[in-house]
Amino acid sequence: MNNMEQKEINIVGIITKRHCEPYKDVILKLEKYLKRKEKEILYDSNCSKFFKGAKGLSKSELLPKADLVIVLGGDGTLLKTARRTCRQKTLVLGVNMGTLGFLTECTPDKLFECLGKIFEGNYYIDKRSLLRVTIYRKKKKLDTFLALNDAVINQGSFARLIQMNIEINNRKVVNFLADGVIIATPTGSTAHSLSAGGAIVHPMVEGFIVTPICARSLSIRPIVLPNSRQLTITIPAQSREASEVIGLTLDGQDTLTLKYGDQIKCRKSKRPLYLVRTKHSYYKMLRTKLNWGER
Repeated sequence: MNNMEQKEINIVGIITKRHCEPYKDVILKLEKYLKRKEKEILYDSNCSKFFKGAKGLSKSELLPKADLVIVLGGDGTLLKTARRTCRQKTLVLGVNMGTLGFLTECTPDKLFECLGKIFEGNYYIDKRSLLRVTIYRKKKKLDTFLALNDAVINQGSFARLIQMNIEINNRKVVNFLADGVIIATPTGSTAHSLSAGGAIVHPMVEGFIVTPICARSLSIRPIVLPNSRQLTITIPAQSREASEVIGLTLDGQDTLTLKYGDQIKCRKSKRPLYLVRTKHSYYKMLRTKLNWGER
């Protein structure tokens, strides 16, 4: 929970997944509801097709202009939205139209009840940290990306272990061989990192988790680091076949190709994600979505 001052909500954006035809009725009802509330509405390029004359915006265009963004989809749609978040304090409401819905706040049948509370000011802001991932090749910066859940370095299609050298704030920590490594935010601690043996970390903890994937040495264990640190992972140059590819995957969605000799620098982004909540319970979510503590 975050005590950030609430904001007046006048402009509301609607973001959906690409194939949003099954949600058409919900989208149309939402548009009518928002008009009754006298809100200005922005549409993403997926749902704008349902409204004659509506201008479709990309996520990157829509987010800075809206006070509140309603994301209709599952966790995947919300993750894509988070990676395009802006410096403005745009509120994001996730509506679960998928299966798990670990990050979303409500379901379609509760959407208008939830919005009523939000427009009355009966909500709080759940501020989530994002991971900033920058790739360097031959000491030159290639690109920078954001991730809400995690960044995963893995071996791609070949079955050899990857050597990785880890530094924290330019100080050597460890060199090890493994199938890969996961750098997860507390939000992403219940995703791939958890499956690989990492701990569940509450989203309000100021840190991130480094979880090796099938390390050769049993002494290489997951570690939780303060998010004031910068983590550098170097993949030493080696003589390998040209077909052997190392991948960097962001939030399980965007995959980039790495080369031997690359450096990957990870730190907390200055851009957080502001999720809006009405009665969300993190511990209840663990019990109901992950069956935490059940046999």
